[in-house]
Amino acid sequence: MRDDGLDRAIDAAGGVAKLARKIGISQPSVSNWSKVPAQRVIAVEAATGVSRNDLRPDLYSEPLVSEELIDPVDAARSREYLLLATLLSAAPSEKLLDQLAALTGDATQLGRAHAALAVAAAGAVAAKVEREYFDLFVGLGRGELLPYASYYLTGFLNERPLSRLRADLTALGIQRVANGSEPEDHAAILCEIMAGLAGGRFEASSEAQRAFFEKHVAPWMGRLFADIESAESANFYRAVGALGRAFVEIETEAFTFAN
Repeated sequence: MRDDGLDRAIDAAGGVAKLARKIGISQPSVSNWSKVPAQRVIAVEAATGVSRNDLRPDLYSEPLVSEELIDPVDAARSREYLLLATLLSAAPSEKLLDQLAALTGDATQLGRAHAALAVAAAGAVAAKVEREYFDLFVGLGRGELLPYASYYLTGFLNERPLSRLRADLTALGIQRVANGSEPEDHAAILCEIMAGLAGGRFEASSEAQRAFFEKHVAPWMGRLFADIESAESANFYRAVGALGRAFVEIETEAFTFAN
């Protein structure tokens, strides 16, 4: 029996087949769910507009760390990583595009990227962005881009960067979700992990957070975002690439000064 959150997501997507297509997996996989798997929550939220709190209240209703105990800069970093994780997990729903269109910017590098994303979202059509996401990251056989650390660092999938990542996640006490369909070195998963580290969901020292970023994010993710900016299939996602590239540059500089 499906839980209420999954039923709401299926209704919002227009059926099981449409939900599966929006998040880039097979229809039988979604048909077999009784609830949204933890590793798919962000993608389903992005594709349907149903909040993660409603999809999996057991995981997201109660914050693990009081917001009063989180540095405002780290809280902002966590939100930025979660935004990137959401947009890399699945094509945004119409509701999310409306929310992105309301973003405001300032004269900073990141502020200008936010403003450009707002303009892109305001002019976007959800169905066209869904197709764009499919062409970029899913495709018939494979998408234009492969957003995995192993591929960017070695030219192949499931190579040593993934095994090193898994060892470091184990050391941090971060467990792989059972039956996860994507390897942990997918850019969306790494952004979600960084969001958890910055926001206090995962317990780790500042030094451990810096080491994780420098080992698993900095060596390749900026290149991925630059490739998204210049991808032939990119339209709306060109602004996502610009935002991600700018944010990785800022993070790299901040961690360098923190040494």
